Amino acid sequence: MRRIVFLGPPGVGKGTQAARLSRELGVPHLSTGDLLRSAVAARTPLGREADGHMRAGRLVPDDLVLRILKDRLGAPDAQAGFLLDGFPRNLAQAEALARLTVVDVVVSFDLPSATLIERLSSRRWCPKCQSTYNLVSQPPRAAGRCDKDGAELVQRPDDRPEAVATRLKVYAEQTAPLLDHYRGAGRLRPIDASGSPDEVAARVRAAVAEGSRGQVL
Repeated sequence: MRRIVFLGPPGVGKGTQAARLSRELGVPHLSTGDLLRSAVAARTPLGREADGHMRAGRLVPDDLVLRILKDRLGAPDAQAGFLLDGFPRNLAQAEALARLTVVDVVVSFDLPSATLIERLSSRRWCPKCQSTYNLVSQPPRAAGRCDKDGAELVQRPDDRPEAVATRLKVYAEQTAPLLDHYRGAGRLRPIDASGSPDEVAARVRAAVAEGSRGQVL
């Protein structure tokens, strides 16, 4: 089995690499945001419970997120392994996850804060079709306009430089103990997340291979 966790701050590229590696390994790419939205859309009992919190503007409690995750890990396509993207986010969640499943390797994506602030503050979003662009790495064909529908692109409030700096500070404060936890367990594999997607993918693959105790990927 290949039970993998990706950790890293906002804007580091976890989602892109997780989607890529999950296709290569044939295991599901799981993010808590997607799991919650799917459960809500399917109107499952847990989804209805989560929807009540979300509609009230409350964070979905950890115990409910973990119950939804437990259900998902029991699905047939997760029996050969899974790739968790951005969860756990703190030590308490890591300890709860350990009661659900074994984690074979944790890949942490590292980039300087200044680079992350530049990446995220360059993001633009189409409020009509939800497409995302980056003014530096993935600009629209026409400045300020969505390629798909021509709508004016906007910057989300949480992508402004001052908001990004706050998000990174919170991530660092919550995640430092988590990284120490997985490092102490011999599961942590830090990688340099700079460079092209292909370069980062090669580092991810090597980290997963090293952490999978000799399994051939």
